[in-house]
Amino acid sequence: MSDVVTYSREQSSGVITVNYPPVNALSHAVRSGLLAALEQGQKDAEAKVLLLVCEGRTFIAGADIREFGKPMQEPGLPEVVNTFESSDKPIVAAIHGTALGGGLETALGCHYRVALSSAKVGLPEVKLGLLPGAGGTQRLPRLTGAQKALEMITTGEFVGAKDALALGIVDAVEDGSDIRAAGLAFANKLADEGKPVRRVRDITDKIDAEKGSDVFNQFREGLKKRARGLFSPFKCVDAVEAAFNLPFDEGMKRERELFMECMESPQRAGLIHSFFAEREVSKVKGLSKDTPVRDVKTVGVIGAGTMGGGIAMNFANVGIPVTMVEVKQEALDKGLAIIRRNYENSAKKGKLTQEQVEERMSLITPSLTYDDFKDVDLVIEAVFENMAIKKEIFSKLDAVCKPGAILASNTSTLDIDEIASATKRPEDVVGMHFFSPANVMKLLENVRGEKTSDEVKATVMAVAKKIKKVGVLVGNCHGFVGNRMLHKRGAEAMSLVNEGATPQQVDKVLTDLGYPMGQFAMSDLAGIDVGYRIREERRNAGEHVEPSWMDKLAEQNRLGQKTQAGVYRYEEGSRKPIPDPEVDKLIEEFRKEQGITPREISDQEILERCMYVMINEGAKILEEGIADRSLDIDIVWIYGYGFPAYRGGPMFWADQLGLDTILEAVKTYQDTVGGEQWKPAALLEKLVAEGKTFGDL
Repeated sequence: MSDVVTYSREQSSGVITVNYPPVNALSHAVRSGLLAALEQGQKDAEAKVLLLVCEGRTFIAGADIREFGKPMQEPGLPEVVNTFESSDKPIVAAIHGTALGGGLETALGCHYRVALSSAKVGLPEVKLGLLPGAGGTQRLPRLTGAQKALEMITTGEFVGAKDALALGIVDAVEDGSDIRAAGLAFANKLADEGKPVRRVRDITDKIDAEKGSDVFNQFREGLKKRARGLFSPFKCVDAVEAAFNLPFDEGMKRERELFMECMESPQRAGLIHSFFAEREVSKVKGLSKDTPVRDVKTVGVIGAGTMGGGIAMNFANVGIPVTMVEVKQEALDKGLAIIRRNYENSAKKGKLTQEQVEERMSLITPSLTYDDFKDVDLVIEAVFENMAIKKEIFSKLDAVCKPGAILASNTSTLDIDEIASATKRPEDVVGMHFFSPANVMKLLENVRGEKTSDEVKATVMAVAKKIKKVGVLVGNCHGFVGNRMLHKRGAEAMSLVNEGATPQQVDKVLTDLGYPMGQFAMSDLAGIDVGYRIREERRNAGEHVEPSWMDKLAEQNRLGQKTQAGVYRYEEGSRKPIPDPEVDKLIEEFRKEQGITPREISDQEILERCMYVMINEGAKILEEGIADRSLDIDIVWIYGYGFPAYRGGPMFWADQLGLDTILEAVKTYQDTVGGEQWKPAALLEKLVAEGKTFGDL
């Protein structure tokens, strides 16, 4: 028997214990051990009931990620679950922590389930482009009915123990923290009462009641919007539907067929890359695990606008007090009102209680003076993109803030080193680039300056985790990683429209690829004035910036969604972009002014010019060390710009397409379009010559 799964007996209960830290994942050793322990329990004549319980902080939390991508060793999980379900002795699964994926499937193979009130259960395989492959799609709907099973399986979201009890997933919920005692009590009671084996496969009342229901077609219709472009959620529906239309064993065969279809989908590779990349970005190259981290107990935010307010909410949400400073009371009052409205909206949706709303609001202290920053541990400046203003602010912070306080800028493009030069403590200055809306978007692009200390780097990465963001540490250059690549895409999108495409054609190509919105709709969301100010800043710095019809929109106060008119127009209360003939006319006039004769442009050219220019720039970013790994770029784009996670990020996607294909197109556009952006990156040429990928770096 495996040393990670043991068998013992306590009174009339045979206890199968899994002890495979940290999360009791279903490794080959655990699967083999479960079968061996079950066999021992079956032979133990004194054991009337068997109990499956786990040591440590959780029940079985899913597959062993260390075995991902490797050939499956027998026994497979379906065999383990079926063997448990076939036991002649009742088996109780005692759940604490989380029972996820194969862990919940194993519990469903047991005959009874008891959980601590703090436990959660779920089938999150869809988040990796898969579906539950050990009977989850066949057993869960027998307990919950079709609708709830579909919701759980297609979203991968977890369910708390009390909800699981109401749904029939577990049979009892116990308070306290001793899962072994709770499990034994439940098992001994079963033994005393002589309760029989109760197999989930044999429970058919909900199956019989919903046969012939239209719930599956209705659910698929809803998925077309919620899961646009995704493969596995629709396969999940097919699998659950099989539980209602086929005998159990045939349903299991159908689940396995659909599981293998998901395994062969390129989306699975992209989602698994995204899964591992998200965990890997926290490991910063050259930064020791032992690097000291400063304690951030209080935070200051400069600016109560959209970004400043959103940033403040992130800290209030995790119980960290925030002092928010503005120059005028009116701006402060407006910012606080927007924060309250955001919290109130969450309360209306049932995500917060009114008590939590008031608690979070009480953590945000408004102020009109920098003097109130004298004791904070971290200050984040969130004013608009103007270097002179930012340097003036940092000079004031340098004078006011205590030694050891971290001074951060939320700048999206500007030079962190120049900002730091306004202080006497450049080692404490760092970029913390939040994405709009800051209280929603998961990415935090932390930007290291030349003199930023390792301690500060480690601290801002820890802060990202604390406020539930995905932190990526990047180097300092104009636009850093995300916006530097975005500016190249934006410039190509503008050129394509100048040459004859429409904004909506460009946007459709990008949304068809999987982005939630296109380049121009995103500009409207962020605010046309944001890009306008960046271009003006560059012009003021002496850079040559091409004239743009977008500047004309800004000058006409068409600033995007906030003014209900930008590249598109918007109806009151709606974020749906509507093409505007006025903008078509403005673009037409701009072409005439510039002497451009419009031409017809194919969707393929739009795709290549918008995306391949990004890949080429990403290769330059890697060359220069602005990003340490291609996966850092992938995560920035997935969580900051909506690149479809099922494609794995732009650099992973490029590897899948073939870097030779990308390079050939880049060279073609270098000849036909011209410009520095189409000069092939040396790294791209090197990788193609060596037959390697970005992932090989």
